[in-house]
Amino acid sequence: MMRKRFSKPMDAILIHGMGRTPLAMSILAGRLLANNIRPHLFGYSVTFESWDECIQRFENFIERRVKTNDYIIVGHSLGTVLTRATLPRLIHKPKACFFLAPPTQVTSAARNFAHRRLIRLFMGEIGKVLADEQAMKSLPLPSVPTKIYAGIAGPRGRYSPFGEEPNDGLLTVRETLLPNVPVQTVPIIHTFIMNSKIVTRDIVRIAKS
Repeated sequence: MMRKRFSKPMDAILIHGMGRTPLAMSILAGRLLANNIRPHLFGYSVTFESWDECIQRFENFIERRVKTNDYIIVGHSLGTVLTRATLPRLIHKPKACFFLAPPTQVTSAARNFAHRRLIRLFMGEIGKVLADEQAMKSLPLPSVPTKIYAGIAGPRGRYSPFGEEPNDGLLTVRETLLPNVPVQTVPIIHTFIMNSKIVTRDIVRIAKS
């Protein structure tokens, strides 16, 4: 009698956005696990951690968790910025990256926050990168297949700070774009885009293709 073979699960590195914790990615993690994609949640503090320290920790975290397994990286917001900075350092590259609401330039929101003293203190060295034009422009483009998901459930119209531009309540779609990287819009706001079933289904489909 032949034994049924079970495929080895793929790994997924999940990294949250600014002001959040790994718990923010827990719903996505559970859904990936249900699809035989094993999640590993990375946490960091924008207030108390330096940029270089965080990048080094993220690199070490990935290497320890995935070893030689196939894996993907799913980042939310500032987590995508940290991912872009870390990717060139990885010898064993991910199969793909998925960027949820990624700031890819200095956004209007980042400019506004950067001028407020208390928020500047909270943002720390890591968060301040979002308001640094040179730092954002110097981030390397992903060297692996990547897809962007941009929310479009933010306010639009006469009284919206975004005017008529599609946005997620924090970023416009235009502020999430990268050259030659496909983007999919999702009817959800910035804070909860990682909980979108549409996003999860698409990640699973691509990861297993």
